Amino acid sequence: MRAQARVRRNLVTVVTAVGAAALLLAGCAQDPAEKPDAGAPADAKGKTTLTVGVFGAFGLKEAGLYDEYMAQNPGVRIEQTSIERNENYYPQLLTHLGTGSGLADIQAVEVNNIAEITATQADKLVDLGKAPGVDKAAYLPWKWAQGTASAAKGGATVGLGTDIGPQGICYRKDLFEAAGLPTDRAAVGALWAGDWNKYLETGRAYKAKAGDGKAFVDSASGVMAAVTGSSAQRFYDEQGKVVYKTNPAVRGAFDLAASFATDGLSAKLQQFTPGWDQGFANGSFATVSCPAWMLGYIQDKAGPAGKDKWDVAQAPKPSNWGGSFLVVPKAGKHAQEAAKLAAWLTAPEQQAKLFEKRGSFPSASASYKLPSVSGAQHAYFGGAPIGEIFAKAAEGVPVTVVGPKDLVISQNLADIGMLQVDQKGRSPQEAWEAAVKAIDNALDQ
Repeated sequence: MRAQARVRRNLVTVVTAVGAAALLLAGCAQDPAEKPDAGAPADAKGKTTLTVGVFGAFGLKEAGLYDEYMAQNPGVRIEQTSIERNENYYPQLLTHLGTGSGLADIQAVEVNNIAEITATQADKLVDLGKAPGVDKAAYLPWKWAQGTASAAKGGATVGLGTDIGPQGICYRKDLFEAAGLPTDRAAVGALWAGDWNKYLETGRAYKAKAGDGKAFVDSASGVMAAVTGSSAQRFYDEQGKVVYKTNPAVRGAFDLAASFATDGLSAKLQQFTPGWDQGFANGSFATVSCPAWMLGYIQDKAGPAGKDKWDVAQAPKPSNWGGSFLVVPKAGKHAQEAAKLAAWLTAPEQQAKLFEKRGSFPSASASYKLPSVSGAQHAYFGGAPIGEIFAKAAEGVPVTVVGPKDLVISQNLADIGMLQVDQKGRSPQEAWEAAVKAIDNALDQ
């Protein structure tokens, strides 16, 4: 995730059909590990202790899933450790995988790191695609593919997906109405359906009526991230070659987003900064590309005054921002039992419970038919049918090629490139060249 990588779904509140829920981020921690499981020996108290390592508020514990599993499996005890930030967690995970020690029985992996894990660590992880109860057909194809190593690396599915971040467009109904635009979410989605260029055209129409007082989008970087996320091929090709410089989808997304800045449609804010947060409260912009987990963030930052002013419509094209996986190291103390637990935690029924209680949108598409997902509405956003909106978006996300340095590339395109166009008035070409230079230097290290 571009600016996205800096976010960890802060404390947020989401209202589903069943009640209030806080949006989460994923996480993992660590625990001591020794030899591969040989039948899951019990600990001194007669129970098998399974350790789960997460980063941040992953939500599995908070949603009561561990307690439920232990009630169903009285011979198992689950202990979780968490490191607050993935930036600190992930390097330690790589070190522990390299040494085969210090590992939890289950570890979480953030989506920006999963490509490196499947490319370089797959031989050290259990093939969860073969775990009891796991049904590939129950998961979104693109999410399943992200957790699966290439054929050259053995083709094992080493990561089972937890949450995802299918995107919509959140918009201010009052600002749309003042600019003479429709406010009904279906009519709003129709304005730009199927084409990001129509989103730009809508912004121009908005500005013609709204003037310079209220921007159309929060930031050009946010637009670029959403557009890039809707492409099947982005920074790498199927052979693992870095192709962002020659891929027209990437340059096209950069140039389109730059138009939001040069046409005066952007509030020129950097996402996940105090100024951006204040922009929600002040109604400084009319739209923002928002994954499911951001609804609670908007509610938190816009506050009670924003209730029923914000709504959410389908994005021009389906894209994803965010998500995590569970992996089981072979060096874990109880690999067999851990694989069973990982399969249960990521099963459609449990993902639906996590969505209901924590707001994390499921990666198991089989859960979309369950009432807690299909009937989910968000009271703050005018009763928007968020289960329906984000399920449709999730099912339309293309199977994308994810590379080990996606995060490096996307962050530099955003911070060295697009942010300079948006805030410093740099030309799109100059900003592109600066970003390319920074990316190539980073990749050469």
